[in-house]
Amino acid sequence: MSATRYAYLGPEGTFTEVALRTLPEAATRELAPMLSVPAALDAVRNGEAAAALVPIENSVEGGITATLDALTSGEPLMIYREVLLSIRFALLVRPGTKLQDIKTVTAHPAAQPQVRNWMKENLPDALWESSASNADGARLVQEGRYDAAFAGEFAAATYGLEPLVTDIHDAVNAQTRFVLVGRPARPAAPTGADKTSVVIWLGPDRPGALLELLQEFAVRGVNLMLIQSRPTGAGIGNYCFAVDAEGHIADRRVGEALMGLKRIAPKVRFLGSYPRAGVAVEDVPELRHGTSDREFTEASDWLARCQDGRG
Repeated sequence: MSATRYAYLGPEGTFTEVALRTLPEAATRELAPMLSVPAALDAVRNGEAAAALVPIENSVEGGITATLDALTSGEPLMIYREVLLSIRFALLVRPGTKLQDIKTVTAHPAAQPQVRNWMKENLPDALWESSASNADGARLVQEGRYDAAFAGEFAAATYGLEPLVTDIHDAVNAQTRFVLVGRPARPAAPTGADKTSVVIWLGPDRPGALLELLQEFAVRGVNLMLIQSRPTGAGIGNYCFAVDAEGHIADRRVGEALMGLKRIAPKVRFLGSYPRAGVAVEDVPELRHGTSDREFTEASDWLARCQDGRG
C-alpha cells in the first residue's frame, strides 16, 4: 500500500482538491486525482492509496448518491475525518467568450441545484450537460466541447479559462461535506464532538420496519443528523439507509444502539466514528437525562447487583 498517496475526485482544480489541501497532512502526501468517486475509493481498496477524500453531502441536495453507493457496496472502508467547504461557483469560459455566446454549459450533477435559478435568469436557453466533476467540465470547455463550465474560480488558471461571472450560488450558505476514507482500523479516540456513520439494511417490508430501526437510536438519546434511503439493487422496495448519528461508537448510548441494530437488521455496515468538522466540544448539546456513559454504567451495575441478589 502507498502510505504517502492520497486519492481524490479529480482532475486537478476540483473543490475536492481544495478541501483535501486544508488537511495538514496533505502537505506531506502525494495527491492523486481520480476520474470518479468509485475510482478514488477503489484506489484505497487495492492499495494504490492510503486514503481518499470524496464529497458525501451538500447542504442544498443532501447526500451524494455516488459516494453513498460506493461506500455501501464493495470491500468495507472507513471514514476517519470530515471537511466542510463553502461552495461558490464561477462561470468559466474560453478567453473572449461573452454571456450571449454561451449555448452549452457543463458541471458535476451536484452543482446544478446550486446554480439553477442563476441559469434561469441569466442563461435561460443554454443546454446543460453533466460532467464527471466541475474541474472536468472546465477541461471540456478548454477542449471546445462546451461553451462554459460552472467550477471553482481557482480552476480557471489550470485550464486556461477566464471567470466570466464569479460568486454564483442560489443558496447563500451552501456547503459541501467531504470525508477522508481509508481501510478499516480502530477508530480514533472520542473527542466529545463526534459523528458515527453506518449503513443499515431494511428487513422484510412491513408496517413499522423502519420505525424499529430508528427506535434503537431514539430510546438511547442518539440524535440522527442524516438518514437517506438507497436502493440495494435487489428489486423494487429493497432499501438500505445511510445514517449519520451524533456521538462515537465508544459512547455507551451509541454502542448499544449499534448492537440493537445488529440484532434486528439483516445487515449493518459500520462506516466510522470521527470528529465533527467545525464543532467544538462546548457547542455539543447536553445529553438527555439517562443517556450518559455514567448513567449506562450505573444501570449496568444495578442489574448485576440484582442478578447477584444484592439489589
